Amino acid sequence: MPGAQVITPSAHTPDAPDPSEAVTVDPALVKRAVKAAALGNAMEWFDFGVYSYIAVTLGKVFFPSGNPTAQLLSTFGAFAAAFLVRPLGGLVFGPLGDRVGRQKVLAVTMIMMAAGTFAIGLIPSYASIGVAAPLLLLVARLVQGFSTGGEYAGASTFIAEYAPDKRRGFLGSWLEFGTLAGYIAGAGLVTVMTALLSSDDLLSWGWRIPFLIAGPMGAVGLYLRLRLEETPAFAAETEKAKSNRPKVPLREMITGQWRTLLLCVGLVLVFNVTDYMLLSYMPSYLTSELKYDETHGLLVVLGVMALMMVVQPFAGALSDRIGRRPVIAAGCVGFLLLSVPALLLIRQGSLFAIALGMGALGLLLVCFTSAMPAALPALFPTRVRYGSLSVGFNVSVSLFGGTTPLVVTALIGATGNVMMPAYYMMAAAVIGGVAVWFMTESAGRPLPGSPPQH
Repeated sequence: MPGAQVITPSAHTPDAPDPSEAVTVDPALVKRAVKAAALGNAMEWFDFGVYSYIAVTLGKVFFPSGNPTAQLLSTFGAFAAAFLVRPLGGLVFGPLGDRVGRQKVLAVTMIMMAAGTFAIGLIPSYASIGVAAPLLLLVARLVQGFSTGGEYAGASTFIAEYAPDKRRGFLGSWLEFGTLAGYIAGAGLVTVMTALLSSDDLLSWGWRIPFLIAGPMGAVGLYLRLRLEETPAFAAETEKAKSNRPKVPLREMITGQWRTLLLCVGLVLVFNVTDYMLLSYMPSYLTSELKYDETHGLLVVLGVMALMMVVQPFAGALSDRIGRRPVIAAGCVGFLLLSVPALLLIRQGSLFAIALGMGALGLLLVCFTSAMPAALPALFPTRVRYGSLSVGFNVSVSLFGGTTPLVVTALIGATGNVMMPAYYMMAAAVIGGVAVWFMTESAGRPLPGSPPQH
């Protein structure tokens, strides 16, 4: 964006890359790194897809009440609670990833994510053990939230540090491809179960099946991650230390990066508010607010996500050619101008109108899902990348992204204005646009503190 003031990542750091130390990465290693990182994201979003699509049933299982809105709020409250501990997970796993290595920490987060999701499938209902049931659900969600505090920042860092500079957008886009694949798998499984099982069967035992599947998925993901080597950037940083890496001071990780952290929070805000609005909240909005047929609504959202998967790699490659900033800026402008028209289309209630409105929002969301996995790690130098990105990403997700379903449901309940989802996305788009204005372009350039990579 001509004329924009930019924040150059860690201009004060002495880790300027040496062009003479260019690194060539084995393409086979890059592919393995992308697959292993994307699978962890897929498992995280498999859980989100299941939880969002089966929220009404979970409300009946864990939060008995005569008020369906209260049940839904309670269920989304447990969903949002996990995001409150994400910054704590980021504060633990992020600095650990900068100290002992990305690969080791990503193996630990995979184990914890799988265990937390699997445990939900084993919790007895409220009818069986009373108030202990929602408390156990909350504990499982907190375990999930703590582990995911180190997952996205680690996975995006891992791919970014393996990817050649000129292909970082394309390769990073596969991380969110994994997100969509996991979500489609989770939501699709719930959709099939909703269509095939009776309401009583779904309520008594069917809801457990998707959560129990997380066990085998976690084992596969752990196997893939344990076979990976450490990233070239981290290996080079460790070599410079000549011994055990010194502990990165919290001041350097946070206060030393505070301008870039603010930038990160703004970018993640628009990315995640729109993401959770479309993928987590809209299925419940179609059912609870518009009284739309549940199965048809689920299928429409799944179709939108399938469309996003097709476009995702092409949009990532586009960000390599024209830059991350134009792609992300296009998404912000699109959500600012089209959120209200898209929601008005959705509210017409016909299958065609809902598909058209949701499809428009999905294509706008691809502007973020394709470019952010490459743009966010490039904000920080190697020495503090995992830790600083974990803090910035998780603070923003916790305050704004994961709370989106809860806040929008509460706003609609308080105001009676069913257009609140559109207004919420527009506000996020304004904040994201400001962040894009101040960010520097990173496409085709080495990561801060790393040599050129091809």
